[in-house]
Amino acid sequence: MNVKNLKANMHLKISTLFMIATLLVGCDKPPQAPPPPRPALVMVVGQTSIERGMVLVGEVKSRFESNQGFRINGKIIERKVEVGSVVKKGQILALLDAADSNLTAAAAFANVRAAEASHALASAEVERQRMLFDKKFISASALDLREAELKTSAARLQQVKAQAAVSSNQSRYTSLMADRDGVVTQIRAEPGQVVAAGEMVAQVVDTQQVEVLVAVPESRVAGLKVGDAAVLKLWANQLSNPNKTYTGKVREIAPAASSATRAFDVRVAISDADENLKLGMTAGVRFGNEELTADLIVPSSALTQINGKTSVWIVDKAGIVNPRAVIAGQFTEDGVLISSGLQAGEMVAIAGVHTLIKGQKVKPTPQPAPSGLTP
Repeated sequence: MNVKNLKANMHLKISTLFMIATLLVGCDKPPQAPPPPRPALVMVVGQTSIERGMVLVGEVKSRFESNQGFRINGKIIERKVEVGSVVKKGQILALLDAADSNLTAAAAFANVRAAEASHALASAEVERQRMLFDKKFISASALDLREAELKTSAARLQQVKAQAAVSSNQSRYTSLMADRDGVVTQIRAEPGQVVAAGEMVAQVVDTQQVEVLVAVPESRVAGLKVGDAAVLKLWANQLSNPNKTYTGKVREIAPAASSATRAFDVRVAISDADENLKLGMTAGVRFGNEELTADLIVPSSALTQINGKTSVWIVDKAGIVNPRAVIAGQFTEDGVLISSGLQAGEMVAIAGVHTLIKGQKVKPTPQPAPSGLTP
């Protein structure tokens, strides 16, 4: 093989290698962009003022709730109120059929007239017998018999008069009247229904004296006494007026726990009630108002255990997270007090802390504003 052929073969091999290298370079994938930082819920640690005390949820109720019913049996012929009706004391709520009661009262008065006639006859007979006795026409025993008959007729007259008074009262009991000013909250009977004496027909509640009924756990009731101050906030005011509170005092503590809940019913009287307080509303009640100022407080969800130490994840200005050991203090309803390890103004992660990695970049998302019943 001459030199010319050797050079040609060498050029061919070089060209082939160049083409293969070009193809290999063309098959390389472009570099992928780094993933975006994951969002992280954070909060800035700062001075927080919290309150010691117990916060429970209760129901707005009236101090006086009267279940009204007829005092006699009968058939309802008319109902004069509806649920929500405002009534005054003495106002008629419902009526019974009074036909039988009226007949009974008429019969009782007829008995009174008959007894009065018998008594008048006995009295006249005694007078005649006394005149005869004075003239020695009859014996003393005969006079005594007539006087005994007079006393019997007098007692009989008193008896039938009392029976007539009862019958008269029963005829008036056919009208069910409100025993206090208030509003009708329940109706349990309709016209045409036959009801028994004492059966509830309507419930009337006093809207002028409003209080909150709270079930206090047996482990906390020992710290309460009648007259203790309380602060109340309505669930319904969360959006319209979240800062509105009411003042109250413990009026009554049940002497025994409920067999169903094992809690004690506590009634808190509201001293500054207004028209916004509606019966049946939900209210948060805070007992006690001693304030405690804490420099640093974080939610319990911000704490985690790293190598056996209580730690939080610090988020710097660049969004890089790093763990830091802290000393946790008192647990409160608002979070956990941090005794040492944090400084005011530092940013900590408060959700998903168990999935964070040291040096990881995150996108800080501020904690939303809290809402709730806590006064």
